[in-house]
Amino acid sequence: MTKPPKIVVTRAIAEPAMKVLHEAGEVWAPDPDRKLPPGELHEVVAGADGVVSTLQDRIDGAFADAAGANLRVVSTVAVGYDNVDLPALGAREVILTNTPGVLTDATADLTFGLLLAVTRRLGAGERLLRARRPWEFNLGFMLGTGLQGKSLGIVGLGQIGTAVARRARAFGMRIHYTGRGRAAPELEAELDARFLSMESLLGTADMVSLHCPLTPRTRHLIDAGALAAMKPGAFLVNTTRGPVVDERALADALEGGVIAGAALDVFEREPEVEPRLLELDNVALAPHLGSATVETRTEMALLAARNVASVLAGNGPLTEVRP
Repeated sequence: MTKPPKIVVTRAIAEPAMKVLHEAGEVWAPDPDRKLPPGELHEVVAGADGVVSTLQDRIDGAFADAAGANLRVVSTVAVGYDNVDLPALGAREVILTNTPGVLTDATADLTFGLLLAVTRRLGAGERLLRARRPWEFNLGFMLGTGLQGKSLGIVGLGQIGTAVARRARAFGMRIHYTGRGRAAPELEAELDARFLSMESLLGTADMVSLHCPLTPRTRHLIDAGALAAMKPGAFLVNTTRGPVVDERALADALEGGVIAGAALDVFEREPEVEPRLLELDNVALAPHLGSATVETRTEMALLAARNVASVLAGNGPLTEVRP
């Protein structure tokens, strides 16, 4: 009798996705749910035919070698894959898949929520109330910044960047964008979006929202120089990858009034946060909640599971990541 394929799930995922995996093979999952250190991760993937992983797992040649010759597919429950050594997997003929598309709206919603939180001082207001500090309404009390008529500079007009731009248009904002190339003419027309160089975008945008992938070129894309190039009253939002922003330089810029405020859902040394950012009222922070809705995380897990099941059944991947 043929032995069922071994499938390793490195972190707990939604039950509908586990059902798909159980139908595809013999499943191992951590109990209790926790991040596995590299040594233990390598032990549990030994002999695996397929692995469902997360951004917290380092997927490289050592990982693949620990899994062994049976490993055919690694399916990451994420869009980004900066934690993966893709050439190392390719050299071992291991397929990598991700979960594009299903988290677009959730992340765009969270991006806009953070933008509103920092520009309208929602976090500062809530902290004031929770601290039970005395307050009284007056016409100058806790004034924030409106969005209508302001320009939103989007760095990376991919699926999520486009979804954020559509939300911004509903708020009456003007759209500027930059990236590796221009968007399709019909998308530019729909968004009334103007392509700018990175330098020009930083110098003109009232709010800058980051949606580029983390690569060697984009690591610390927003450094002291980029922050100094922004408008003095501008706001920065990061919901892509933490290391795209130099957090220490950001703290310096916020303390020095170089920019007006920042909102972050991701961090350079996650889960650590630059301590000075925690003390500033012109900063809105969230603990990596971009895709954190029940609906979205379930769909992400289902797509990851279906990728593994499809590959192990000999039907190929649904959403393969190619070099």
